[in-house]
Amino acid sequence: MSLSVFMIFLGGIIGQSLAPNESLSTLPVALLVVGTASSIIPINYIMSIIGRRRTFLGVCVYTLLIIFLAINALQIQSFVLFCTATFLFGITTATMNQFRFAAIESVDQELSATATSAVLIGGLLSAYLGPEIAILGQDLFTTKFIGSFALLSLCFVLAFILLWFYQSSHVAVSSHASSGRGLRDIIKQRVFIIAMSGAATGYVVMSYIMTATPMSMHVIDGFSLENTKFVIQSHVIAMFLPSLFTPLIVKLLGLSKMMIVGVLLYFICIAIALSGHALDNYWVALILLGLGWNFLFIGGTSLLPQSYVESEKFKVQSVNDFSIFSLQAIASLSAGWFVFNFGWESVLLSVAPLLIAQLGLLLWWLKIKD
Repeated sequence: MSLSVFMIFLGGIIGQSLAPNESLSTLPVALLVVGTASSIIPINYIMSIIGRRRTFLGVCVYTLLIIFLAINALQIQSFVLFCTATFLFGITTATMNQFRFAAIESVDQELSATATSAVLIGGLLSAYLGPEIAILGQDLFTTKFIGSFALLSLCFVLAFILLWFYQSSHVAVSSHASSGRGLRDIIKQRVFIIAMSGAATGYVVMSYIMTATPMSMHVIDGFSLENTKFVIQSHVIAMFLPSLFTPLIVKLLGLSKMMIVGVLLYFICIAIALSGHALDNYWVALILLGLGWNFLFIGGTSLLPQSYVESEKFKVQSVNDFSIFSLQAIASLSAGWFVFNFGWESVLLSVAPLLIAQLGLLLWWLKIKD
């Protein structure tokens, strides 16, 4: 999971130094998300044939090769090659996003939120590890940040060793796409709409604001790389720390109310970020952004299995993740252009209509459930 945090932290900064135009600075981060979205359906198909374990292990090896491609891009100072590498990293993130479904499949349905949160606790380590190896390795070689990618490769060697012990309960099928109901019938279900829209809104708003943050802080407002790292690390910790308490939160609020709280946290985040450009404003706002994402994403992910049966899981998970990460890709692509052309405040205000719509949808769902 450290790859995503690593790229979000460094992608825009490296992009700013390599890009022919500063408005393209966040293109590497955006292409990571585009690569993720475009890889979801193929990866799920591969998993349906050879199982999750072999796919996880194969992608660890693949990622090591792409890391070397990124290093080569830095050596020759090629923006196009670096963007190509970040796009190809999307296959890695698309694969690792299946960890949560692998966890859900290993427990009874009433424990799905707990299983999801247990996997996401790994994000606590990634919050520290991703930015830290970026900083530690930045000056190990003559070309800046090559050492950072070298250290990142060690993470995937370790991941390969750990995943070797993963025991998949999956039985390969030859025609998963035709199994169960048609997609049209599945996606018309209210529970599917709420699950996907909640997770999508959580990801879109989080990715959009988080991608713009290093640009606004470091490039525009002139905060140091250390201060920027501190804010991003705090944000990612806030994304995953609530996972320690998810079973209690779900028991206390229920999934629907937990998701409503997530939207409200986003509104508070925007209000604080709009009130000033001080370090504390960025820090508190990004912490609230992380908390809001956690509540929306865990809620949506935990509701999704209620919309399908075993024979339908791969195609439903594919549609869900493809939709979420396609929208996230648009958000990431827009972030750099918005922040450089219209400013930090415009980035924040532009997500308000989406949050209002999502809040209305969740209140409607809560009413018809009751």
